Amino acid sequence: MRIVVTGGGGFVGSHLCEALLRRGDTVWCLDNFSTGEPDNVRALRDAPGFHSLRADVTSPFDVTGPVHAVAHLASPASPADYGRLPVETLTVGSRGTENCLRLALRHGARFVLASTSEVYGDPEIHPQPEDYWGRVNPIGPRSVYDEAKRYAEALAMAYRRSLGADVGVVRIFNTYGPRMRPYDGRVVSTFIREALQGRPLTVYGDGSQTRSFCYVDDLVRGLVAMIDSSLSGPVNLGNPCEHTVIELAEHVLAATGSSSAIEHRPLPVDDPTRRRPVITRARAQLGWAPRVPLDEGLRRTVGWFVSGPAPGGGPPHHPVQEPVEA
Repeated sequence: MRIVVTGGGGFVGSHLCEALLRRGDTVWCLDNFSTGEPDNVRALRDAPGFHSLRADVTSPFDVTGPVHAVAHLASPASPADYGRLPVETLTVGSRGTENCLRLALRHGARFVLASTSEVYGDPEIHPQPEDYWGRVNPIGPRSVYDEAKRYAEALAMAYRRSLGADVGVVRIFNTYGPRMRPYDGRVVSTFIREALQGRPLTVYGDGSQTRSFCYVDDLVRGLVAMIDSSLSGPVNLGNPCEHTVIELAEHVLAATGSSSAIEHRPLPVDDPTRRRPVITRARAQLGWAPRVPLDEGLRRTVGWFVSGPAPGGGPPHHPVQEPVEA
């Protein structure tokens, strides 16, 4: 197949490009590298079937030749990024999503939207099934990302209902692994960076809030399965094993061998207290479930950090708050 991956230079996008190339697909990687890293796909440049296009999906675009699928991952996705790029985040979720839908419709291609567990907000229902509508503050500091993805889902489904677009929506929960940026604001990368530097691990609140951590290879298997399916979704993709933030800190300390202390700071506004996916739909309809346990995934991720992360590892322009997902 010939597949367009928007945000293909990002953390998750670059892993998806690799997985598609490994199975023999032709891949168009589109990215403006506002938050992605060119080094993430540098090793792919000479791979047969790989094409890289520096482009901003908020402007109309096209690719040469047929297109069989469009995987729309382009978006700032961490607090450090969407806090710095609030208008851009809303624009890529709205205008960018529509441009990608139009591309898919022109080519009769499958369209897969990478949405997020953030559409559930600070949930009143736990764990979160796909039929839960969420509890989101539409004007809070996280709203630019939450509402961009909620709008993108609504737009995708409108294209499906009114124009017959072949649409699939996945909701991604916290994802981690190699190629995370050290200062991206996500909890795993922040803890690993702090532990390796011998600095206190920054825990917001008392650390009793929970997250579910999915290793990136597992997530990518789910994305590929969704591309290959005709399922419209939405489908949760995440690890249903739930951990408190304090538990994660202890796992990171063990994985790094660090003796760093734990430092508590005030809980950010609208920070979800609990987050865990129901993945019954993914198991039944995609045959998907995560395989990599947390300790093994952290070991691999720490190894990558130790070997030297890609550029983009400098401190962010704005203070980093507690994380979301990939």
